[in-house]
Amino acid sequence: MTHLLSTDAVSRDQRLAYWTDMICNVYVQLECDAVRTGDGGDFEGSIRQHALPGLGMSVVTSRAQKVMRTPRHIAASSDDCFLVSIQARGQGVVRQDGRDAVLGAGDFALYDSTRPYELLFDQPFEQIVLKLPGERLRSELRDTEALTATTVSGREGAGHLLLGMIRTLREDFDALQPASALAVAHGVQNILVAGLQTLPAAHAPALSNLTAYHLGRVKQRIDEQLADPTLSVGTLAAQLGMSVSHIHRVFKSEPLTPSQYIWERRLDACSRDLLEPRLAGRPVGEIAYGRGFNDAAHFSRAFRERFGCSPREWRRQRAQQ
Repeated sequence: MTHLLSTDAVSRDQRLAYWTDMICNVYVQLECDAVRTGDGGDFEGSIRQHALPGLGMSVVTSRAQKVMRTPRHIAASSDDCFLVSIQARGQGVVRQDGRDAVLGAGDFALYDSTRPYELLFDQPFEQIVLKLPGERLRSELRDTEALTATTVSGREGAGHLLLGMIRTLREDFDALQPASALAVAHGVQNILVAGLQTLPAAHAPALSNLTAYHLGRVKQRIDEQLADPTLSVGTLAAQLGMSVSHIHRVFKSEPLTPSQYIWERRLDACSRDLLEPRLAGRPVGEIAYGRGFNDAAHFSRAFRERFGCSPREWRRQRAQQ
């Protein structure tokens, strides 16, 4: 679904206040100051929202402004998400963690809602903004604090691929079926992670061939046994002829521990099953049990933390598309 919000809906003297309410509702609690517009009477802006499973995507078009998320906003809310600003037109600055990312057309940068940040625009602009649950991206990247407010170029590599996918998505969004939308959302996240991993702060020592081999064996065995509720690091060690400590060592370079990886793979599998038309009549609890969960309440909490909504809300997205 696509939803358009615009300051055209209110009188000119109310537009800046209305805009602030809009961005708070769509993203996180913020404050906004218009730049060179006096009392805000000349302010204009619009947000076009696109609903994808587990991924918020919106296109922001607006006048010059300064947006701030302060410690007061953070203390007053429990928002935990990452946002990615992809500059489509004009120039922007993302400021967080003592760094400034200057964005020209095609560039993007990451920022974290759990810490203060500023977005600065000294001219009219257009940005594509992605919003992901915090735990989801932390399961893919180590040391995310070192990667915020750092420019990723959209002119080459993963950044260029991300821009191409976003452009195609904007053109074909309304024609996507739920399963395709989920695949696209995963693809966008994978390319985003690949782009962030090109940053100097993300570089980690390369795995030895032997460690990479054992890591691949463990991950393959996990994927083969997600439905088994007794699956654990101990059972994996026994099956593969490895010690528990050895499995933990081969995961040392990963953002997740082996146990966390098992849970994340189960959640990913459930997210796909909930959007599968063949399983539309199967209760949510049955889907969770079929992927190795044995506590419905724990599954629901873990799902919300990873995807930003409950399993039933996630499934409802399919029915609405």
